[in-house]
Amino acid sequence: MLSLLAAGAAVTLTVWSVSMIRSVRWRALVYSLPIPITVVLLVNPVRVDGGQLLGVVALNVFFAVIALLHTRWGWHIALADLAGVLVYIALGRAIALFGPVPLAPVLVVVCAAWAVAVVLLPPAPGPAPEPPSRAGPLVKLGTAAGGSMVMVAAGQYLKGLVVTFPYSGVLTAIETRHDLVRFARHFTRNSISLVAFFTAYQMVQQQGRPAALAAGWLVHAVCVLGLHLRRPGARAPSAGEP
Repeated sequence: MLSLLAAGAAVTLTVWSVSMIRSVRWRALVYSLPIPITVVLLVNPVRVDGGQLLGVVALNVFFAVIALLHTRWGWHIALADLAGVLVYIALGRAIALFGPVPLAPVLVVVCAAWAVAVVLLPPAPGPAPEPPSRAGPLVKLGTAAGGSMVMVAAGQYLKGLVVTFPYSGVLTAIETRHDLVRFARHFTRNSISLVAFFTAYQMVQQQGRPAALAAGWLVHAVCVLGLHLRRPGARAPSAGEP
């Protein structure tokens, strides 16, 4: 019960933080922080291997499916969200059939796929006009808390998928439904930091979970700084660009 509450609190914090941020770029960055992942790793005896790297790929597919169904095909966001979850679970089940997945070859393939995706994906469309929210911060917090507990309770039955299941992603997709394509694009770019997190964790996990988590967060932070610090002479964002 305590682990359920801790994971629910972590998911609530992530979803509520995303709901309070206007910039899609920063929303995607906050979502890519491994806060729920950290709590799940602390309270579940899961050994990290290449399967978690494939789980990060599945998270990208999760958002891509929702963006396609809702934005391009006009599905209601709740139905698109459910379809994204079902696709994620199907991918996870397929991954689980292979048992423990070696990290090194998967890391090479995932990094190569990420580089191709970042280079070849078409530019995200301009920011969509987002209707002003009528819900205050406390209402959003209560909604996030209730929905998060449902997501965490459901995730407890996913066994090996428990680490990368999109607990906060289900509610985040609803919160960002007016700009899902841009959000998915930004998350794809940020997701390499989660790959770095799991890689560092796996390399240190023999020393215990606290040491592995510390290594994971350190490498994740370095990766995020590398992604978001502008190089000298880089183009400044134009007016109104998030």
